[in-house]
Amino acid sequence: MDLSDLISPDTIIPALKANGKKQALQELAERAARQTGLDERQIFDTLLQRERLGSTGVGNGIAIPHGKIRSLKRIHGIFARLAKPIDFESLDDQPVDLIFLLLAPESAGADHLKALARIARLLREPGLAAKLRASSDQTALYAVLTGDAAASNAA
Repeated sequence: MDLSDLISPDTIIPALKANGKKQALQELAERAARQTGLDERQIFDTLLQRERLGSTGVGNGIAIPHGKIRSLKRIHGIFARLAKPIDFESLDDQPVDLIFLLLAPESAGADHLKALARIARLLREPGLAAKLRASSDQTALYAVLTGDAAASNAA
């Protein structure tokens, strides 16, 4: 699964302003509602329910909030670089400044897990998070997250 199947340049937020986890999730839900045509509140509630099970802050300043919504037709992603790091109750207690939101249809099953694994693997690649933190516009962030970045990391 290629990340270009999940995101596009217009689903990249280069400097999301949020003072905390709840506000960040709310901003992402608003953006996801515009992208998917779904109700913003439904998306936000889905994300909050998932966070209650345990933080999706995976460490090293990275969070991957995710959830399943019945009315979705395909998996959607949104990437945000935060203007300033926030507490996300991460596993390593480090503040988060890189968030990859993933929304999937309830029927996605294995595809949802594959997408989560792909995102987690990619964001753990040495140097990739640093490249994301050093990039300041949509186009550059999109290039780092998609095949262009994978090719340059393999070289």
